[in-house]
Amino acid sequence: MSRFLSSRFAAMIPYNTSGDKSPSDDLIRLNTNENPFAPSPKAIEYAHSASHGLNFYCEPECELLTRKLSEFLNVQSSEIIFGNGSDEILNFIFTGFCENGAIFPDITYSFYAILAEFHAVKFETIPLDENFRIIPEKYFALHGRTIIFPNPNAPTGLRLSTSQIETIISHNPDSLIIIDEAYADFSGETCVELIHKYDNLAVIRTFSKSRSLAGARLGFCVACENLIQDLRTIKNSIAPYNINAMTQAAGIGALEDEDYTRENIREILRTREFVREELVKLGFEVLDSSTNFLFTRHTRISGQKIYEELLRHKILIRHFNQPARISDFNRITIGTREQMQLMLEALREIIGGNY
Repeated sequence: MSRFLSSRFAAMIPYNTSGDKSPSDDLIRLNTNENPFAPSPKAIEYAHSASHGLNFYCEPECELLTRKLSEFLNVQSSEIIFGNGSDEILNFIFTGFCENGAIFPDITYSFYAILAEFHAVKFETIPLDENFRIIPEKYFALHGRTIIFPNPNAPTGLRLSTSQIETIISHNPDSLIIIDEAYADFSGETCVELIHKYDNLAVIRTFSKSRSLAGARLGFCVACENLIQDLRTIKNSIAPYNINAMTQAAGIGALEDEDYTRENIREILRTREFVREELVKLGFEVLDSSTNFLFTRHTRISGQKIYEELLRHKILIRHFNQPARISDFNRITIGTREQMQLMLEALREIIGGNY
């Protein structure tokens, strides 16, 4: 640490990316919920074409991409803003909308707590129930504090129905409700249509998961026009050219190739169910998943042990040491059928040697 760092950041623990590995390594990476399939051919083609104009600044308001997405979602262009990944949108939210504090689940995306600390936002966490589910009633009448949670939740993979989420929104007319829908394409349910009913709702989504553009960094928020205008003011004060030209082009290409995206989602869901059934046969408890990953623990072998043994087989999954309630769980991203077969073979060997 240098002697110039602001004292309030001296003790900060940043978001954990230590499990990430270079694409050139020989690991099977099932730890970061990436899509195992390449981006749409149209996304690649359009991004390559855009590369020829990189001597010019990118279009700051993403007008063509915004128009394409507005048609896709059946919302107005004025109801959309893009971010450099959905994490940037979250940063905008914590920058400008959490003056009265924030509320989120105790087991959820860990970046929320980091952003709250970074922005000196007071926050409270609400425990999941004994089955690791969000209890809507616990989020009623929170008096102006910003409420944020993923749906489906991460790392559990469990989701609330749209009607359950609407009860939270309707019981908090003076709170901003942020629904982080990073995995909604795998659940088949979204709250986007509710933005026309509630002016205190913002829905954040990403091209990273279902559309295979994690490396391009493209997320977006859908909300009423006034909220989007506020977000745009923050964005243009921090990062006016936040979405580069190649990413904008790739996003357009992905939206124009929806059949490709849908088929990849179907294949991931088929593989997910196959893996879930095999894990149960091997003695794993597996939570219901509405995502592209499984959250699971073995009935006899610790999560840490399984993580370490799979790593010896050059298979990387995500282990959670904290909080204690999930210390025996691992999160397994659904890769290709071939990758998952290799993981299952390794688990059969690991479990066979630990009975």
